[in-house]
Amino acid sequence: MKFFCENQPLDVNIQHLYVAGWTGRDAAAVQHHIDELAELGVAPPSQVPLYYRVSENLLTQADEIEVVGATSSGEVEPMLLLADGQLWLGLASDHTDRELEAYSVAASKQACVKPAAQDLWKFADVKEHLDQLTLSCEIFEAGAWVPYQRGSLAAIRPLADLLMGADMPDQSAMLCGTLGAKGGVRPAAHYKMRLSDPVRNQCIELTYSVRTLPVVA
Repeated sequence: MKFFCENQPLDVNIQHLYVAGWTGRDAAAVQHHIDELAELGVAPPSQVPLYYRVSENLLTQADEIEVVGATSSGEVEPMLLLADGQLWLGLASDHTDRELEAYSVAASKQACVKPAAQDLWKFADVKEHLDQLTLSCEIFEAGAWVPYQRGSLAAIRPLADLLMGADMPDQSAMLCGTLGAKGGVRPAAHYKMRLSDPVRNQCIELTYSVRTLPVVA
């Protein structure tokens, strides 16, 4: 895949893809969410955080993705990329099939591709002020863009800790968890996401659309 850092191209042969789940820094809030999902039939995680392995070719930079049925939705997430010994920070969406999630969270992660922005930052350039970085997501709903997710990385476990916990090899990428959705998790046809650095006055943006394919029985 081709990425860019400060307008310089970076070709990365990603061989391993992880999706970190249950990564909230507030342990009580994470447990509350686990309990809520359990009432809906979603099995609790075997450990917290939990590192789901998915196919590396699910990571995409396409402007439009295709999903089966109308029960999937995206989530804005920071993305760590380890390539040739260098650690990078990017932006991606953990697009997930919510109906399948009730059967198996691992299977739901594998069911959808994961859109990723082309821009990256050197992790070393932001590691001292990570908690000040903000994530935001808007969805196109009822003919207008509406706020869907917003918050700082202070709500997510320290990214360096997640990296160590996953024991990621070189040539790997990891989506690192997300924030609560305003109005609840729900599908949308279009997404606009952003990772913002107020200290350096920079941002990474990701936009993509969703094409729904019919469920054929």
